[in-house]
Amino acid sequence: MSEPEIICERRGAAGCVLLNRPGALNALTPGMTRALTEALVAWADDPAIERVVVRGAGDRAFCAGGDIRLIYEQGRAGDHASQLDFWREEYRLNRMIARYPKPYVALMDGFVMGGGAGVSIHGSRRVAGDRLGFAMPEVSIGFFPDVGATWFLPRLPGGVGAYLGLTGARIGAGDACATGLATAYVPSERFNALAEALTAPGDTDALIARFVAPAPAPSLAAHRAATDAFADAPDPLTLLARLDGMDDEFARETARLLRTKSPTSVSIGLRQMRAGVGLSIEEALRVEFRIVSRICRMPDFYEGVRAAIIDRTRPPVWNPGRFEDIDPTAIDACFASLGVDDLTFPDGVAS
Repeated sequence: MSEPEIICERRGAAGCVLLNRPGALNALTPGMTRALTEALVAWADDPAIERVVVRGAGDRAFCAGGDIRLIYEQGRAGDHASQLDFWREEYRLNRMIARYPKPYVALMDGFVMGGGAGVSIHGSRRVAGDRLGFAMPEVSIGFFPDVGATWFLPRLPGGVGAYLGLTGARIGAGDACATGLATAYVPSERFNALAEALTAPGDTDALIARFVAPAPAPSLAAHRAATDAFADAPDPLTLLARLDGMDDEFARETARLLRTKSPTSVSIGLRQMRAGVGLSIEEALRVEFRIVSRICRMPDFYEGVRAAIIDRTRPPVWNPGRFEDIDPTAIDACFASLGVDDLTFPDGVAS
């Protein structure tokens, strides 16, 4: 018998979740999303469950995203309905976690990327370990920062959120704690003991506090001028001009990195960062569902996945390939209402 993809079980006072695809860096499948949703619904009304604790199997990843290969294959087959079913369920799960009535503790060690952020960053407690590598790398594959990134990235200090969303840059535990993406740092070697302690009854924060250590020094703080260039840039060309004009190697490298990404994806992402400041989590996820309903029919997503995951034989060729050729009306169209097909949220546990 093969191992289950996800294990949801009650242990003491905790509902314990293990994302259990270590060979695939615990990437989320539709079945995993549904199982976690069902467990959270059941535990919300269970008086014996005081908190939820989520971990990833193995040492390499908490969760490195969604099952992109599956979504790619569905799109290539023209099965956009199945793609949208996955994103609809995933975004509803993200909102449920953000509104969950009990402490939700994500033990983030190893890679936390894309969909992995959606099942961790929305939790009320987010513990970073030594091996944490957090990134939102979607613009590298012709996609966009989703799973509620429209809500949580603009709320980071200065322009850090937009910097992370538009470059796909990876940060560690120090920067995650400094920016608020993580609420505590615990050395990786103490994660097993922490997970066990969290099965006991008692105050969740007090249980975590027994294991907390001073976070590693952040690295992004030294590059505040460059990351702040992202804070209010009205469009990618203005942003690139700002970075190019800085007498700073980090800024120049950031500009170079931006120019390797899908111009469409970067343009969408920058618009998200501007819009997301004033949105609720529900509104942000609804915007993302509008975008994903369009981008799953656009060429850059398939070209980006081909280049990064499928054959890896040559760099992606974006369409359009230059920021100068982006049509603002095409970007606007990605944000337009879907009418009766807009994302809705069911009544219940997270209402």
